[in-house]
Amino acid sequence: MAPQTGKKVVADLKKRSKKGLRFAKKVMKKEKMYHAKLRHALNHYLYYWNDFTHAGLFSVACDAVGGSCEKVVATQASIAMMAAAFDIHDDIIDQSIDKQKKPTVYGKYGLEMALLLGNAFLIKGFKLFVDTTKDLSEKNKEIAMDKIKDLLFQVGNAHALEVGMKENKKFTPKNYLKITELKAASVEADMYLGALFGGGKEKDTEALSEIGRILGVLATLRDDLIDVFDIQELNTRLSVNDLPLPLIFAMDNRDVKDRANKIIAKPRLSDQDVAELVDLTLVSKPVVELKEKMKKLIDKGLILAEKLPNSITKGKIQLLLLFMLEDL
Repeated sequence: MAPQTGKKVVADLKKRSKKGLRFAKKVMKKEKMYHAKLRHALNHYLYYWNDFTHAGLFSVACDAVGGSCEKVVATQASIAMMAAAFDIHDDIIDQSIDKQKKPTVYGKYGLEMALLLGNAFLIKGFKLFVDTTKDLSEKNKEIAMDKIKDLLFQVGNAHALEVGMKENKKFTPKNYLKITELKAASVEADMYLGALFGGGKEKDTEALSEIGRILGVLATLRDDLIDVFDIQELNTRLSVNDLPLPLIFAMDNRDVKDRANKIIAKPRLSDQDVAELVDLTLVSKPVVELKEKMKKLIDKGLILAEKLPNSITKGKIQLLLLFMLEDL
């Protein structure tokens, strides 16, 4: 696969998400917030907010069934807003002070403001979503409401199980994959709803729903594997005793555990330390098996995408699936 695949995928999703994000930011800026600190927290989040994944995938699915993305920008915006709510709340759960060298709302304004801002995004996003369902048939309106409720509850359950897993220190590949599959419901929602609002046939909507779940699982596995490579992210996670799960699985081997513990006990990791941890992680049996699972999911997704009606968008979805193992 060409090394530029990732850049092409990201560029396409960014382009697709622009109108939805612009609409979402406009909606949030209009909301009255009487407390200055909360308003500052909102402005801070909006300034750095560029999550193109959810809005972009909604657009991809809409295109894939021949829908008009221009007609569903408000729905796209609502999806982005609800995803932002979960993002802000996740930072509270994970105690993330910064991301990609930028302070989170939690890190800059504290737990209370982060919680309230996340609530504001969720309330406004859901209200906007409900408003846009008025353009659907009664049947599809009911389907859309049931689907968004069911899938977002799955995401919430995933995070609750993850918190429990960390508290009980029961880090098993089986538990990890169960949580990962539940988290993937957010991406399934993006693609299912994109297809539904795009007027897709039931078979195509269901195919895109399944592809969304696959992409969600792949993206989570990819992110966790990348966290082992990223020296800044790794140092941040070590500071709150939150090791990337692939590394935890690798440390199930006593020899690997002894070697890894000597490295992670250091106050700060060097590039050489990270390189050694990467080597220890990637050759471990559980991680090799995770990558094999990723390959099988990609193959399944490619077959599902092959049956979609829009050949151009079908190719972009297949490119996105292939990207999930790039550089790993």
